[in-house]
Amino acid sequence: MLQIDRWKRILIIGICLLGLLYALPNAFYSRVEAHNDAVAQIEATGVETPELAAARDGWPSWMPSSLINLGLDLRGGAHLLGEVQVDQVYKARMDSLWPELRRALADERETVGAIRRVPSPEGTLAIEIGNPDQMARAVEIVRGFSTPVTTLTGAGQQSLVIQPQGATLTIQLSDAEKAVTDDRTIQQSLEIVRRRVDEVGTREPTIMRQGEDRILIQVPGIGSASELKDLIGTTAQLTFNPVVGSTGDADAQPGLGQTVAPSVDQEGLFYILEDSPVVTGEDLVDAMPATDENGLPSVNFRFNPTGARAFGAYTSANIGQPFAIVLDNEVISAPVIRSAITTGSGQISGSMDFEQANRLAVLLRAGALPAEMTFLEERTIGPELGQDSVDAGKVAAAVGFAAVVALMILSYGRFGVFATVALAFNMLLLFAVLSVIGATLTLPGIAGIVLTIGMAVDANVLVFERIREELKTARGPARAIELGYEKAMSAIVDANITTLIIAAILFVLGSGPVKGFAVTLTIGIVTSVFTALFLTRLITIMWFERARPKEIEV
Repeated sequence: MLQIDRWKRILIIGICLLGLLYALPNAFYSRVEAHNDAVAQIEATGVETPELAAARDGWPSWMPSSLINLGLDLRGGAHLLGEVQVDQVYKARMDSLWPELRRALADERETVGAIRRVPSPEGTLAIEIGNPDQMARAVEIVRGFSTPVTTLTGAGQQSLVIQPQGATLTIQLSDAEKAVTDDRTIQQSLEIVRRRVDEVGTREPTIMRQGEDRILIQVPGIGSASELKDLIGTTAQLTFNPVVGSTGDADAQPGLGQTVAPSVDQEGLFYILEDSPVVTGEDLVDAMPATDENGLPSVNFRFNPTGARAFGAYTSANIGQPFAIVLDNEVISAPVIRSAITTGSGQISGSMDFEQANRLAVLLRAGALPAEMTFLEERTIGPELGQDSVDAGKVAAAVGFAAVVALMILSYGRFGVFATVALAFNMLLLFAVLSVIGATLTLPGIAGIVLTIGMAVDANVLVFERIREELKTARGPARAIELGYEKAMSAIVDANITTLIIAAILFVLGSGPVKGFAVTLTIGIVTSVFTALFLTRLITIMWFERARPKEIEV
């Protein structure tokens, strides 16, 4: 019997209305995007300016505000190819190893004699001992700091290579440990770059590893490649170092284990600092923009328990002594410790505006890059080029839609009109799903949408042709329509399942543009089956119940 239960009708109509509701924000893309950006910035900073409030109120808060993310080729943005300087990590490992070795060897001073660090090539650590005849004991002590390399390729190897020669002991990372360190450095850099980009509210960036030590970064919607470099290229290495002294000579030669850093606030002033920091930015758990006691921009930070204990112990033992807050080898501030700071929190203030304070907080929250990144390739893709692609895609979709509508109406008359209405809702549902899941729409994705328009009526064609066949057997129109849908069902399902399998393979094995095409094609297949088998049938039955025709033409 030609009918659909009431609850099914309500469900079908409800899904279509939800699709319309969630697809609607894309018709007001700029307004909704400004609303979303304003809400995110207000929540991140806690500061609401009149401009942000106006942008937030430009779209009703009770309405859905999910948008389709436009890819780099549609929206414009920045493209960078960065190379991570992994050699710097070797040096950092040796520098951090030296204080521990110094303590261990100092405990054996009566045996190995006096110890001191001597100049050596970058990435190595050279230690001179006072009793060369006790070199074997010194090697044994150093070997205690070497650990087995756990990877399959490095199985059986140690992390350190120890080379004694005369009174000098040279230490460096083994090749197996360097390979592990390189991989870990790249993975850490990927995660930190991703967090930095995500912190500023940029949607759907492409951040992936290329080769052994390179990272590809594509961020839609950002102003320029230089803006992206400012965000990503800053290492944001925050340290708290003991102050040895100060000087006005930029070329002053510090002692071994010391470094010279310029003051940010006082031009011509340079601080001599101990190389080994008390705590580092790795111990930070949070950093937020704020204002100091004078109402000027600042950044509040908070340490984890380990950092809080180390900082508390140092400040307790050094009351009356200065210490330096160092960001990227520049001294932001060098206050004198007035009392023990055991709360694990503090504040950075100085010559910065609110935007710089917010950016600094973003960088500190995301963490420090483990090594410097140099950019081998940078491109800024203008929004005009992206807009041209969007306009071309709109034209292609409109032409395809019009051609399909004309063909369906000319071929199937009233039933072609029903299929056209279903096709319109198919597009709405497709855009609604893309918006809700936050998919990125690229130029190949637009091609997938245009293909979906052509494929969406295939199921209707199968049904209508089957109805024509059933009408030739002199059955009544109601029975012909019912059998048309029943007998075409298996063919429709089989055809779309095979296409769905191909789309899934493209998504799993493809990358970049291929994935964008596969996403829109997959969603289009699902929405096409729904609109063809349920929505078109509902429209047909509702018309039939009203008109009660004795005969129909398909």
